[in-house]
Amino acid sequence: MNDNPYSTAVLAWYQANARDLPWRHDDASPWSVLVSEIMLQQTPVVRVLPAWAAWMERWPTPADLAAAPSGDAVRMWNRLGYPRRALNLHACARTIVERHGGEVPDSHTDLLALPGVGPYTAAAVASFAYGQRHAILDTNVRRVLARTVTGVQYPPKAQTRAEVALAEALLPAEASVAARWGVAVMELGALVCTARSPACGECPISGDCAWRAAGRPAHDGPPRRGQTYAGTDRQVRGKLLAVLRDASGPVPKAALDAVWDEPVQRERALDALVADGLVDPLDDGRYALPR
Repeated sequence: MNDNPYSTAVLAWYQANARDLPWRHDDASPWSVLVSEIMLQQTPVVRVLPAWAAWMERWPTPADLAAAPSGDAVRMWNRLGYPRRALNLHACARTIVERHGGEVPDSHTDLLALPGVGPYTAAAVASFAYGQRHAILDTNVRRVLARTVTGVQYPPKAQTRAEVALAEALLPAEASVAARWGVAVMELGALVCTARSPACGECPISGDCAWRAAGRPAHDGPPRRGQTYAGTDRQVRGKLLAVLRDASGPVPKAALDAVWDEPVQRERALDALVADGLVDPLDDGRYALPR
């Protein structure tokens, strides 16, 4: 494989403990993998599973989604959160149809050029859908490598070049094994080497973990920032979008005004939705999801 001292144990653990997720099945299409990766951004698997299944049933190919209005994507996104991702997926579908013949590209460069696709997502799709050799660095992987190799409880807030270099150095030489290593380390971080309550006794590489060997020293900063929702502009945006999603057509401004009493915050949230392309203001004063 290569001189990665952790791969044999981690891959064996993954073989025995990996969750049965539909986008990991052998027959999962590259499109289904891309949809899952966009949905999983800042959203736990338990919430993504039903949304992913409904999305794939309605739009099993990029061409299916590209033919639909972007507002349908926003409506289908429902309460998954961060609805701008729905527009990104719709834009991805249209780009894939227009530039790649309706097939999700296998080139890392082409994937990176898709709307809303960053370095992690491009590497993940290239690896998981096409079995290519790319360093995968999501929050879970960064945490596992920080603890196991670097000996610190949490990785830096912003990804560093040193982290990328470490992830690349640990990649198994064979592409298909490297792709499996990427998802295996990610799963280890999600299920065992968790942010708040790592189960070191269940970890297949705990004997080689620098952080555990050092006595699990505490690191400055919490494992993750608390995400206040109640009373925020995000909550107001969600309430406004819910009105539009539940409506069969455009709604009058009064219907939006009714969901939040504080007018300054309500108007700020509505303006932000319009600026993000999630809401269309019509000439007659009504509002609608984008067409």
